Amino acid sequence: MTSEVAKEAAPTTHRVYEGTVGRSVANALYVLAMVVVVVGVDLLFFRHHFWERLGANVGIVLVFVAFFFRFRRHR
Repeated sequence: MTSEVAKEAAPTTHRVYEGTVGRSVANALYVLAMVVVVVGVDLLFFRHHFWERLGANVGIVLVFVAFFFRFRRHR
């Protein structure tokens, strides 16, 4: 009886682990994309403008956070 329970529990645990790893990779790629956008905007448009650059960076992060809570959290 216990071996049957163990056989049934193993695939479920494996599927849960795969889903967690996939979610972690997706979140890491999302953060990497945000960093690339922030650095790209900084270098292309606001290289010598500190306050405008700070405001743009805050705005970009807020947009990414809004998209994260709207789309990624519900999966």
